[in-house]
This record gives sequence, C-alpha cells and structure tokens, in this order.
Amino acid sequence: MHPLRPLRPDDWQQVIAVYQDAVISQAGNLYTPEQIEAWSQHATHNDALRSSLRCGHGLASCATDDGRIIEAFALLDPPDRLALLYCRGRSSRQGRGSCLLEALERHARAEGVRRLRTEASQLSRPLLERRGWRVDAEETVHFSDVAFARWRMGKDLS
Repeated sequence: MHPLRPLRPDDWQQVIAVYQDAVISQAGNLYTPEQIEAWSQHATHNDALRSSLRCGHGLASCATDDGRIIEAFALLDPPDRLALLYCRGRSSRQGRGSCLLEALERHARAEGVRRLRTEASQLSRPLLERRGWRVDAEETVHFSDVAFARWRMGKDLS
C-alpha cells in the first residue's frame, strides 16, 4: 500500500509538477501534441486548481512514509465532485489511483454524499469505469482554444 496523506496548500508546486508529468508522460497515445501542450499548461494558467487545493478535500499518494514526495493526488471539490486525479508516469499502474479513489469515496460517504460526479479525460475514464463509475454524457471543453472531448461521469455511493 502506498502512503496517503492530506493535501496541503503548500503542496502547490508538487501538485503542478505531478499534473504536468501525468499529462506529458501518459497522454501521448490519446491526444495530439497540441492538446498535450494546452492541457499540461492549463493548471498554471487557471486559478481553479489553486482554489480547489485550498477549499477541497485532497489526498496525496507519496513515494515514502515521510510524505515529502508526491507521486499522485486526487481532490474532491465540492464534496460530491472528483475535481482532480493525476499520477506521475513513473508511478502509474501501481494502484495509486485506485487507492486514492477508494479513500475519497469513503470520505464522501462519511460526509453524507450519495453520488459522486466528475468530468473524465480519455486517460482517467478507463480507471473510473473499472471502479464502478458510469458515463452520463460526453462534452467538449477548450483549454487555450484547443478542443477536448471528455465525459461527465457519476458513481452512486449508497
């Protein structure tokens, strides 16, 4: 099991590094170079990530027990929405995403949330579907005027 700890506002730089690494290292077969560039830079141009880090409930999956090096993170903001789920390429396919999702689902249940929702990328959709999430709708969004398909998904927690 990978050590988890709460995300803190001072994790900002590491969270950005994990976010960018995840996109750059894992999205190559799913997205165009233009999409990867726009997506990887989105967090640095958008204050929503920093706001979610301050206001939401987030967890970090760390490389070691001391919690200093973040390898993956996930965040609920608001309490019924999975706002972010990212993992460094070197740490992908090690169960970190599933572990983070399981812990956030437990937290949401404890808070009285009956259904979680999210907007999933091509990268995260397969993991979410394996964990019982279902597609509600497809949509198109733009980051830096570059179009992306994504899926609104949900999971009943009852």
